[in-house]
Amino acid sequence: MAILPIIETPDPRLRTISTPVEAIDADLQRLIDDMFDTMYDAPGIGLAAIQVGVPKRVLVIDLQEPDQESGEAIRNPTVFINPQILEGSEEHSVYQEGCLSVPDQYAEVERPATVRASWMDRNGVIHEEQLSGLLATCLQHEMDHLEGILFIDHLSRLKRDMLLKKLTKARKDNAKAA
Repeated sequence: MAILPIIETPDPRLRTISTPVEAIDADLQRLIDDMFDTMYDAPGIGLAAIQVGVPKRVLVIDLQEPDQESGEAIRNPTVFINPQILEGSEEHSVYQEGCLSVPDQYAEVERPATVRASWMDRNGVIHEEQLSGLLATCLQHEMDHLEGILFIDHLSRLKRDMLLKKLTKARKDNAKAA
């Protein structure tokens, strides 16, 4: 298992439309394990394969919600292979989103509050479920990556430009400090 480099905007690979997974084999299992290691190390709650340079329809999510008693984050790693949104609710919710490919930048994004989704897990088992809350938002965010879409594409041009300028400034500041 390895920590993989995360591609950051404006890298054009992030605009690649990912291809469906044809076979669940040892290479895919290794990629999934590496994606979890990379996501936890970042740290993040979701990662699409294209963010580590692999244009396959695979994503991993772990909301790492805190235990009620101890407050410790409980890991619940979930793999989504060839995910599809079958239906989105008319009701929408707004979440403050961020992205490992747009580091340290956040903005409110409106998406359907619930979605009916289908996907295969790492064992090839097909799932179809109604998802809501942060999981629904995270799945939609990560699935956007599979289509070459970033969360900043959901913002107005003005907000997107401001966010990208902040990112450029932060990168320059970090380069000076290094």
